[in-house]
Amino acid sequence: MTYPFLKGHGTENDFVLLPDPDLHLHGELPASRVAALCDRRAGLGGDGVLRVVRARYVDQPGTGAEQAEWFMDYRNADGSVAEMCGNGIRVFARHLVTEGLADASAPLPVATRDGLKTITFAGGAADGEISVDMGVPRLMGDTTVAVGETSWGAVGVDMGNPHAVAFVESVDAGGPVGPLLAEPTFDRSFYPAGVNVEFVEDVAPGHVRMRVHERGSGETRSCGTGACAVAVASALRDGRAEGEAVTRVVDLPGGTLTVDWTAEGRIVMTGPAVLVARGETDL
Repeated sequence: MTYPFLKGHGTENDFVLLPDPDLHLHGELPASRVAALCDRRAGLGGDGVLRVVRARYVDQPGTGAEQAEWFMDYRNADGSVAEMCGNGIRVFARHLVTEGLADASAPLPVATRDGLKTITFAGGAADGEISVDMGVPRLMGDTTVAVGETSWGAVGVDMGNPHAVAFVESVDAGGPVGPLLAEPTFDRSFYPAGVNVEFVEDVAPGHVRMRVHERGSGETRSCGTGACAVAVASALRDGRAEGEAVTRVVDLPGGTLTVDWTAEGRIVMTGPAVLVARGETDL
């Protein structure tokens, strides 16, 4: 059996998209199929898979499916199910607008395992940058992460999926984080379902650089929810007051994202999303 796919990325965090609006093609979407698609040598290559499904087929509480036409079924590269993907949802939205399945001039609600997310296109343009209301962050407390023999204090931030944010002097390859970010160790009692780990370097006031190791995918070129967690941790460290609107520019190896923490306490992430290929596969 062959089936259609697309390939896209947001700040070089790349995904295989599977249009499956009525759940006719992939059933329960086995982890083995996701892993085969994401394999960078024997497959199409990607940090994860985005399945495009009509929300009316989703019977999961807390997804917001009753308020949206579309549901983003996201899986990590190893096939594990993830609650949310910030770069992925922008690519997902780009696909919907490109195919005429959504209107770029109006806010676009998308159901996810982390609830309803509302997406807007800059200036209502189908090819503009995309902003996502990521909701209200949840602080998880202080913890510790390590790479090899070096450990750092970290702050836990839940953006629908769990993050541990550690501030370091440098994220360069020659520094303690290393040329290739190995699997960090962390407190399993603090993060029983695993964690995304971000290492953050200050560039200027309101401007940071980061690298990320994503659970189920390894080090990636970018992580949207991770950038949001980093913005939250950075703003709190710098003394954000309750109700204060702040912005953080976050540089990642694959590009730059802008994260606003609004006066209402919500996180809005803005960045690009690009579709690069389409075809059919029998993987």
